[in-house]
Amino acid sequence: MSVDRNGGAAAGASAAGRRRLMLLVPLLVFVGLAGLFLMQLLSGRDVSAIPSALIGQPAPQTHLPVLDGSGLPGLDTADFAGKVTLLNVFASWCAPCREEHPVLLALAQDKRYRLAALNYKDKPENARRFLGELGNPFAAIGVDETGRTAIDWGVYGVPETFIVGKDGRIAYKHVGPLTPESVRSSLLPEIEKALAAPG
Repeated sequence: MSVDRNGGAAAGASAAGRRRLMLLVPLLVFVGLAGLFLMQLLSGRDVSAIPSALIGQPAPQTHLPVLDGSGLPGLDTADFAGKVTLLNVFASWCAPCREEHPVLLALAQDKRYRLAALNYKDKPENARRFLGELGNPFAAIGVDETGRTAIDWGVYGVPETFIVGKDGRIAYKHVGPLTPESVRSSLLPEIEKALAAPG
């Protein structure tokens, strides 16, 4: 019986080629993903910016009760009409909310717009203690104990800040804590645009 050495060698070479290819595929996938990541990184685009389908849409109808003991009104979208409103979503249990609070206190000094708050899934006594300790920059605070209203607003997590224009439409959304840099580079230019727009 004769053995076809050439056929056996070809089959062995073919199997070795398949093994090499199987080892090469994960490497090619990794290189491709690394290239995409590098392109995003070098594009200059703000990777923390999460697009919102609500930009340009009317603010969701919101009627939230007042934070007891705050001495302020609750949150009602009817109060947005004719003025620019910054709506900050915060909670006392949120560490980044504590970090951004001095920025909100500074923003509250500008009386061209109204700074309002949505208190997210918080205990009223904790929210009052938080504001009592750090200061209260808000003109109105609505309590969203269940988080249902935050879902309507498309909130990903706390803190988030929205700009609602004089026309009652959402003009801008900032995800994460506000910093002096993000206020200077992003938020203030968007506030100025909203203030300049017709009511």
